[in-house]
Formats: sequence, structure tokens, C-alpha cells
Amino acid sequence: MKYIFYLFFLISINAKAQDIEVLLIGVSHDYSKYPTQDFSSIHHKIKKFKPDAFFCEFLSREDERLLMEYWCKQPNITRLHKLRNNRPIKEVLLQYTVDSLKERSKQQPNDYHVKADLAHAYYLDQDVANGHYQYWQVYNFLRHQPNAEFENYIEKLLSPRVDTTGRSMKRLKTSEYAYIAFPMMQELGIEQLMSMDCQDYDLNWQASWGAFDAKFVLFRKDIADSSKNHLKTALIAIDKGFEKYAHIEKSSNMITEWLNTDEAAQISASGDFYLPDMYNMNGFPKEEMLSKIHWWIMRNEGMCHNVVNRAKMVGAKRVVVLAGANHRKYMQDIFKTMHAVKVRNINEAD
Repeated sequence: MKYIFYLFFLISINAKAQDIEVLLIGVSHDYSKYPTQDFSSIHHKIKKFKPDAFFCEFLSREDERLLMEYWCKQPNITRLHKLRNNRPIKEVLLQYTVDSLKERSKQQPNDYHVKADLAHAYYLDQDVANGHYQYWQVYNFLRHQPNAEFENYIEKLLSPRVDTTGRSMKRLKTSEYAYIAFPMMQELGIEQLMSMDCQDYDLNWQASWGAFDAKFVLFRKDIADSSKNHLKTALIAIDKGFEKYAHIEKSSNMITEWLNTDEAAQISASGDFYLPDMYNMNGFPKEEMLSKIHWWIMRNEGMCHNVVNRAKMVGAKRVVVLAGANHRKYMQDIFKTMHAVKVRNINEAD
């Protein structure tokens, strides 16, 4: 009997060891359009949470290499070709170069030339997330200590001025990474940014979106008189929601906290998916709408599974997950269904 008890004890300990706590933050991808923001409460909650890892809305290097097409593929290919031309590294030497520069950066944390070289190697290795993390540290250093010679070196090596589309170096400067993830990672000594995005279904998503839009145009054109008032009322409700959204964006200095409310999630969802009570209107392209919703949920499920599986791979127990605000409610609901996963959004954290 004592052996059975001991076995159950080990199983319970092992199960507890597999628990993962997620601090989920729905974010804006561009904070430049808002009043000056106060991130102090968010930073405080992250520090109190004591994360082992940060996850972001980028593809892993493995997924980036495997996916031949998705919405951001061409900008990434353009960057890759440009940086290879700037300074080529043979593929056979690329992983060694990354590892070597990572070690040098640990030993010389204030050498920003090393960080720039590491950013370049990460980009060539198609690890955009960590290329961006290293580049941001260089960019932030130069903001506070301008150095024309070093800036010229950066331009010749990384060409940030021409990296302006997709998940670019330009977009990075006013993103959630510049204001939330990277400052906190730097302060907490977290050296690697984990990727969680899932773009396996992006072409399906785009096809569903196009099919819905085409049929919705015909639906509005041919709508029966008996349904016009219903449609008008629904569209007015959606517009009023986005009027409130826009007012908060123009006036709030804590927009991230509002983006993590259910009210914000409902308004955001209405922009992509309209209102559920519209779906049964005669002639409404319901099938195409349900297809859109399906592929959106599939992407969010993929992101959640990437977080959990990759956290386990590196032994992380407490993880911060940053995702566009439109993902937050979907991901939180999915995380709640997953075994041994505890999730809170930033507003629910202490």
C-alpha cells in the first residue's frame, strides 16, 4: 500500500510540475496614435508575476522557414535578401555564429556592436522575434546616446530605414514590444523572446474573408425591404461601438487596460464578424461568416498550443503572452479549456 501511495504522490508532484500560468495581455501594435501612455501598472504587474518567459506574435524560425506564403512573408523575404547582401553568412556557419554572438553578448552586455551583429545573425536565421529584440536594444541605446559612426554601421548592417512594411523595424519602435515586452525582458534578464504565432491557416482565412465580402455586397444590394431596418439597426450599433472605441483611443493614457475588457473585445469582434443576430437574416452570407470564424479560432488555438508546448520544452512555468487585442478574449477562453493551464488577463492580475 505504501508503494501505491508513493506512486500517487509522484504523479501529483509531476502533474503540478507541468502547470503553466499565463499572464495574457491584449495589446495595440501601434501606440503612436494614442496620447502618451502610462505603462507603470502593467510593468508592476509583470514584475510581480515573475515570468520565466515572454511569448509574442511572431512565427518561430522553424515555422518561418516552412511557410511559403502568408500575409507577412514577402516583407520578411525582402529583409532577408537585403541583410544577406549587406553581410552574408554561410548557412553552415549561421547557427554557430548566432551561438557565438549570444555568448559574447552575455560576457559583454554593454557592447552594442555585438548586439547589432547578433540581430543581423538572427534575421538571417529567420528568427525575426529575437532579431527585433536585439535591434530594439541597439535602437534604444542610440536614442539616449547618439553616435553618428555607430548609426552608420547599423544602417549598413541592418538597413532599418528601408525595413518599413509588415512586422518591420519601423513598426517595432512604437509597438507593444518597445513599451511593454522588451523593457521588461531587459529589466528581468530574460534573453530570448519566444514565438507563438500560427499562420498555417492564413490563406484559408483570406479566402473566407474575400468570399464573405463579395457576398455581403450582394446581400446589401438585394436585401428585402422587410430586413432593411434590422440591418440598419445592427450597422448603427456597430458604428456606435467603434465611436466609443475611437473616443477612448484619443483620450485614454491607459489604453492597454481598456483593450483587455470584454467591452473592447466585443467591439473589435464586430468589426471582423459583425453581430451574431445578423447571421439569420434572409440572404446574409452565414456560411462564409462561419468559415471566417472557424479559421480565426483555428489560428488562436494554434497560438495557445504553441505557447503551452514551447513553454514545456524550455521548462517555463510562468509566461507573459502578448497578442493583438482582437486575440485576447479568444485566447483566454481557449487557455481556460487546456489541462494544467491557468490564465489571467492583465486586468485580473494583482
